[in-house]
Amino acid sequence: MLHPAISYAHITRVTDTLVTTTDDALAAEEPLEIRLVHGGQQQSITVTMRSPGQDEELAAGFLFTEGIITSYDAIQSIQYNDNVATVTLQAGISPALQPAQRNFLANAGCGVCGKTELDAIFTPVAKQANPTRTIKVPANILHELPQRLREQQAVFDNTGGLHAAALFNIAGQLSFLREDIGRHNAVDKLIGVALQNKLSFSDYGLLLSGRAGFELIQKAAVAGIPLIAAVGAPSSMAVKMAKEWGITLIGFLREGRFNIYHGEEKISF
Repeated sequence: MLHPAISYAHITRVTDTLVTTTDDALAAEEPLEIRLVHGGQQQSITVTMRSPGQDEELAAGFLFTEGIITSYDAIQSIQYNDNVATVTLQAGISPALQPAQRNFLANAGCGVCGKTELDAIFTPVAKQANPTRTIKVPANILHELPQRLREQQAVFDNTGGLHAAALFNIAGQLSFLREDIGRHNAVDKLIGVALQNKLSFSDYGLLLSGRAGFELIQKAAVAGIPLIAAVGAPSSMAVKMAKEWGITLIGFLREGRFNIYHGEEKISF
């Protein structure tokens, strides 16, 4: 059975002086339109380029991390058909569509495309408090996470073209993992499935296979995730907002090392 996130192309492969023809696995990329039904009306919210599969999770996660809905309980149903995910809200639920609503297509590399004003890039986020019970992750567990993530990246193994995001606990177990050609989509899918399973985000860290940009920090902040560990580099805005929202941010988590950009109190050495 073919994986929905994998496509194939017939190619000519050149290795030194050897020329052969073969089939090559590609990361599939297709548009997904997310529509919202509420108060007897239906409207299109966004079109995003994504890896097909887990589209109901993507739609739910997107609506949540954009602040359009505040819990999975706001959703009555999600129907998927032919690259369109239609989310019907419960009666009496009023979605917060401004300023979050997209106005045009968002490509696979963009987490804030379609925002027409500077203030619109921000989703309302409350600064995380310092509860008496908070996660504290051993440094040796963090060192093990990139390999555990890599071992579970099934689609990346075939295509080499997808980003991954996973939720992990203080024992280093990956509770859920999602892949997508867009890093923001991978996080939305991950948060969507976590919402469906009623996970307590405050008990988990977010692991990213690539860099940590502002939009990913914001999505984690909306969910209430207290710690983010990225294999790649964070951006300056990511560091600034991690400090603003009280999130522990780790970058360059690879080859037995990592940098803590904020919140070292959640790491034990």
